[in-house]
Amino acid sequence: MATTYDYDDAPTRHDEQTGPDGYDPYFVPDSVKSFVTHLYRHIREKNVYEIYEMYETSFQTLSDRFFKDSPWPSVDAVANYVDNDHVFCLLYREMWFRHLYARLSPTLKQRIDSWDNYCSLFQVVLHGVVNMQLPNQWLWDMVDEFVYQFQSFCQYRAKMKNKTEQEIALLRQFDQAWNVYGVLNFLQALGEKSMIIQILEREKEGLEQFTATDGYDYSGGSNVLKVLGYFSTVGLLRVHCLLGDYHTGLKCLLPIDISQHGVYATVIGSHISTIYHYGFANLMLRRYVDAIREFNKILLYIYKTKQYHQKSSQYEQILKKNEQMYALLAICLSLCPQVKLVDETVNAQLREKYGEKMARMQRYDDEAFAIYDELFSYACPKFITPSAPSFEEPLVNYNQDAYRLQLKLFLYEVKQQQLLSGVRTFLKVYSAISVGKLANYMEVDEPTLRTILMSYKHKTHAVDSEGKIISNADVDFYIDDDMIHVVDTKPVRRYGDYFLRQIVKLEGVINDMDRIKLE
Repeated sequence: MATTYDYDDAPTRHDEQTGPDGYDPYFVPDSVKSFVTHLYRHIREKNVYEIYEMYETSFQTLSDRFFKDSPWPSVDAVANYVDNDHVFCLLYREMWFRHLYARLSPTLKQRIDSWDNYCSLFQVVLHGVVNMQLPNQWLWDMVDEFVYQFQSFCQYRAKMKNKTEQEIALLRQFDQAWNVYGVLNFLQALGEKSMIIQILEREKEGLEQFTATDGYDYSGGSNVLKVLGYFSTVGLLRVHCLLGDYHTGLKCLLPIDISQHGVYATVIGSHISTIYHYGFANLMLRRYVDAIREFNKILLYIYKTKQYHQKSSQYEQILKKNEQMYALLAICLSLCPQVKLVDETVNAQLREKYGEKMARMQRYDDEAFAIYDELFSYACPKFITPSAPSFEEPLVNYNQDAYRLQLKLFLYEVKQQQLLSGVRTFLKVYSAISVGKLANYMEVDEPTLRTILMSYKHKTHAVDSEGKIISNADVDFYIDDDMIHVVDTKPVRRYGDYFLRQIVKLEGVINDMDRIKLE
């Protein structure tokens, strides 16, 4: 049995200090002893189902019951109950810090110690022998939290104005903690060491069973490195989006074919994060059609399945990302009116949330730009400046610099689209019109109109991930001599959805009638 201490006598670790009044890092309630011993046993026995239940349900229940506003017991306090197992203690501390970030406000030292713990944990996975099977949910949460804590640290470090001398001294001393190269190197190393790119390639040829088994190893091996490597590709996309490097982010995601069901979709948080960042990166690269298509699919999926996640600890996050993606979809459709790509259910939700604003966004006046600004600011990632601060006086906050730069670039793009809306309006009315006549309607001279038409061609085309030029145009045209010919792109009507909805309604009416007892 571990020794328990009175609060005043308990020795403290620098990473798990006695914070809230009454918190004793060395006091372990019986239910927590039972939790760690059973979790340890199930991990040793590779009982993935039981591990998942304990991780997803028991940990949350105990946190709500005992640790609503205090940390869990220190790792030293529970180590005796798990044979001082080094890897288990690293996993426990990973959960310890994640709970601390979620429920409390970590100190700078705790942020640094969490970085050290991730370094130790990933080093073991990369260079040690890890003979475990862990649930995909836990492995995703590790990568997701790792990137979140990096983002949080960069935001924290960038607020230099009110830092104490002690905090500045710690930032100077531990300048490698949460270093952007360190974060990228770990995610890159997990991907390379796991050989996940080769595994996914071999799977296409029928030589591997990764997606079919959801990444689990049923032959007695471990899934930890493979699945961490897989999720690290999503982590890399997210980090590069936070840095504003959208090309590299999408390049990192290329091994995963998001048009197919994959392991990324087995965990709701991973599924949403993947499509949110993929869609946002495509929006910023003017690949609006790709963004619209994927936002539509994920929003329809969330609409149909969100009731199954109501008891999940991530339910609020799911709802928040859902709202942000509707805002991004509103932006995409305002810049590229390809409504035919959107399912009627999603479109109805979108019109309910943003119908009025989208109508105003088409006007391209000051009010429209204010709405673009508002929606972008609400829905964009929390951009970061990864460089170390200047410690020279006067100390300044620079945590908003990256966001302001991305907003400025986005609004500059919106401003360039202003003239295109006028061209689009006329092209929708005519099947053919002379350059002179259109110039007259738009109140510009012919050379200026030709420039505008060239700009329209440029802005409605983008380069995809394979280097091919793709069109985002809802209305296209070509010029023959001095005549502009509009290419007819009538959307194919989809009757199937309509009939399916009517069938469902009819079945509902029949069921209601069956319930009515005729007298």
